[in-house]
Amino acid sequence: MIRLWGLKTCDTCRKVLKEIQAAGKDAEIADIRAGLDPARLARWLEAAGAEALVNRKSTTWRGLSEAERAQEPAALLLAHPALVKRPVIEHEGRVLVGWDAAARAALL
Repeated sequence: MIRLWGLKTCDTCRKVLKEIQAAGKDAEIADIRAGLDPARLARWLEAAGAEALVNRKSTTWRGLSEAERAQEPAALLLAHPALVKRPVIEHEGRVLVGWDAAARAALL
């Protein structure tokens, strides 16, 4: 099972889900707004790094104060799950962030 972490209303996440399912793979979306498990987030940060996980182009990021932006990445993402770059894909112990050529090659 491939699990996509993102927003159920995110067009990109829905597009990725359809693309994976069209390739005959079993996949589902888990909404990050329902809450992020700190242990799961720690695994993501270890696997992908804060630079890959924090979406600094989002409207949520632009709405943060400088003090909020200066927080540790784990605390920031737990407080504002919509800041996670989407989708985060978990499959067979791997963590992929975003949907680029490398993610496609790894999953399809």
